Amino acid sequence: MDGPIPIDSPADPRVSDYASLNDAELRRRVEPAGAMFIAEGVLVIRQLVASPYPVRSVLVTEARYRELEHVLAPLRAPVYVATPQVLSQVAGFDLHRGAVASGARLPAGDPASVVRGARTVAVLEGLNDHENIGALFRNAAALGVDAVLLSPTCADPLYRRSVRVSMGCVLRVPFATVAPWPDGLGMLTAAGFEVVALTTAPDAEPVDALGPAGRVALLLGAEGPGLTPAALAAAGRRVTVPMRPGVDSLNVATAAAIAFHHRALPTTPRR
Repeated sequence: MDGPIPIDSPADPRVSDYASLNDAELRRRVEPAGAMFIAEGVLVIRQLVASPYPVRSVLVTEARYRELEHVLAPLRAPVYVATPQVLSQVAGFDLHRGAVASGARLPAGDPASVVRGARTVAVLEGLNDHENIGALFRNAAALGVDAVLLSPTCADPLYRRSVRVSMGCVLRVPFATVAPWPDGLGMLTAAGFEVVALTTAPDAEPVDALGPAGRVALLLGAEGPGLTPAALAAAGRRVTVPMRPGVDSLNVATAAAIAFHHRALPTTPRR
């Protein structure tokens, strides 16, 4: 990178990747067509630069540029600098983080390749809330989950809100979509995984029955409907998070974190 490029007008076509970030319908049309996604905030941009995803460009305020200068220096992608006012006019709302970047999507992953060598895999059915997807990926990265598989009905993990809530962890954890669903889950059993469904069913084992041994694929459904009967049938075991009476269920990302923790390798206590 030769140096930051000033942007004085929100209509400058060089920053079209960032136009109308708050227009969900527009972004759904633009982002898949352009094979790109948005990373928002300094911490997420750091994750993007360190990830396998190519950086298309970066748009920051002068203050954020100074904060990220050493991270952005090796980039070959253009780095644009604008005032907070211009940046917000481009995005369509007050972008108080003062830093966004666009990344190029990679080709869709192959599920068998994504789980090769994995010890713990999260398998998601019908999760269509972007914040839950983001939170779940953040938990997965923190608690040693090696890969995430999604049903075709799941929300896009690279949607801006998902990437932001994950703190960029979605750019670190490999993922792929399984199709046909749920028949494609047979691949996990063939690869030596025990498929374990997380459910509120009263006859399920307590989640602390999970341990770090073996290869396990944790199957999680959306809040409300939970796992479909067909997905549950693909699991050889069911576990649940014990709760006090009167509470229906936990947020799916919270329940997932508890299960992930029980799968995490033992750690050496801090001194």
